[in-house]
Amino acid sequence: MSRGIVSVEEKMYGFYNRLLRVNLSEESFSEEKIPDEIYPRYLGGKGLGTYLMLKEISPGVDPLSDKNRLIFAVGPVTDTRMWSNSRYGVFSKSPLTGIYGESYAGGKVAPQMKRCGYDAIILEGKSERPVYLEISDQGVKFHNAAHLWGKETYSAEDALLKEVKVKDAQAIVIGPAGENLVRFALIENNYWRSAGRCGMGAVMGSKNVKGIVFHGRAECEIADPEFLKDIIKRIADKGRNDRGAASYRKLGTPMMVAVGNAAGSFPTRYWSEGSFENWQSLSADYMQENFEVKSKACPNCFLSCGKLSTIKKGPHRGLTIEGPEFETIYALGGLNCLNSLEEVAYLNDLCDRLGVDTMTAGNVTAFAIEAKKRGKIDYDIDYGQTEKIAELLKLIASRQGIGEVLAGGVRKAARALDLDDLAVHVKGLEPAGFDPRVLKGMGLAYAVSSRGACHLRGTFYKAELSGQISPEAIEGKARLYIDYEDRSVLFDSLILCRFFRDLIGWGELGDIVMATMGLKLKKGDLAEIARHITTQTRAFNIREGITKKDDTLPMRFFREPLSREGKSITQDELNRMVEEYYSLRGWDKEGVPE
Repeated sequence: MSRGIVSVEEKMYGFYNRLLRVNLSEESFSEEKIPDEIYPRYLGGKGLGTYLMLKEISPGVDPLSDKNRLIFAVGPVTDTRMWSNSRYGVFSKSPLTGIYGESYAGGKVAPQMKRCGYDAIILEGKSERPVYLEISDQGVKFHNAAHLWGKETYSAEDALLKEVKVKDAQAIVIGPAGENLVRFALIENNYWRSAGRCGMGAVMGSKNVKGIVFHGRAECEIADPEFLKDIIKRIADKGRNDRGAASYRKLGTPMMVAVGNAAGSFPTRYWSEGSFENWQSLSADYMQENFEVKSKACPNCFLSCGKLSTIKKGPHRGLTIEGPEFETIYALGGLNCLNSLEEVAYLNDLCDRLGVDTMTAGNVTAFAIEAKKRGKIDYDIDYGQTEKIAELLKLIASRQGIGEVLAGGVRKAARALDLDDLAVHVKGLEPAGFDPRVLKGMGLAYAVSSRGACHLRGTFYKAELSGQISPEAIEGKARLYIDYEDRSVLFDSLILCRFFRDLIGWGELGDIVMATMGLKLKKGDLAEIARHITTQTRAFNIREGITKKDDTLPMRFFREPLSREGKSITQDELNRMVEEYYSLRGWDKEGVPE
């Protein structure tokens, strides 16, 4: 692989070459050097997080034990003027899936995290008392958090920032669900921005950490600031006339409600149907007409995809949230057959306050409704019952009654209730709002994703819904998916927001690496880095017991066509795509890297 103008003996631009290790058991911290040679192979963000996971997390550890690590990482574009740079990554062995876990969040935290002067932060051990951390370029302070334990996320975030009293400081927190080790608990910041998937909030809670405040004045030198300015201008110029960018600015992710229902890929009634009869009441147009909506952007972003929405009528009048986003609408709305976007927003707010991932939460509550219908649980609930769903979410967050069974996610609940035939998940992670019986490439994406049924590791729904490739196609689909997946790995390693995928192609990625890190890399070089990182995530999962048999879909998808649309996917169709994927990745027929 070409390394261009920088050798590993010289300074690696875009990074500090330092990680911060926080020992919670001893309430101590130390700095460690990250060798220069790591960066051309792994970059930052996901790549660096994966490298550290393999190095730091011993095989077979309990994700909720003090032996697990919680790793935060930023990338070379973080805290630059590059568009879409305001994201941080969190990496750990997932308590929901028991395998490779990763999650990302936007908002205002990432720049302050990087200004602390580290490329990665590792939390190890477990505090004997509830604490919150104050991390800066001056070190780490351990603060008593006993008075904050039990607080919901919004009030906890406010309290941390008030107590630290540093201008421009930013905080991440967990809610009651994280404290109670609900396996799909999230980490939240800026009220509505969440590192939502894989249960990172539960890992934080298992270490008795209520939150972390970041502030600092460290500055990281990049290779060519003038070249970066030119890239920023080019991307802005492209974005001015881009239809996708315009849609994000106007409608945000809820625009996908109409698209998904038109395609018949909008999961409804716990994965029985692919369209919702009353989808218009959950749509972006409905939000624009019936909510007070203001577009909101992360720092250094012109997409403004966030929609700060205030309910104008009904019992939840005056409630303001950022959202609901499409994935929340599908999970809490479509799967649970809620006819009102106001009701979805109400449940969205409750999930945020409690600190649970709305995607898993919506899947779990819909699963519970079906479990009730089969006589497997003694809890009075049915589709469309908002208050019953709200009550159930509170029981889950507190792990009371039936909430104790459901707090482990769909897979664990299904095993406890003998409902494996009903459960919809891949490797323990519940899918996103794109049904693979319609979008067959998403079936491949769910099956081979390192963290389970994930839509963001490749965002391949974009290719299928836009007509780039037929949703029904099987042959050649893996090759195109890998192109999407490789670019996504690079986005997560730099770290960039996925919604800029149409504005930042291979050429722009190479230019960004050149401007920030000083590495002159062609498309093939970049793809090789992405392949290496993907292979390393696979190595982590193989170490944790994942085999070819896990790279599949729920049996329901093979046995049950969508009841209204009649669409289906066969085991043979999926197997052919998975086998092609293995071959193109250079793995053997069992999915083991050679």
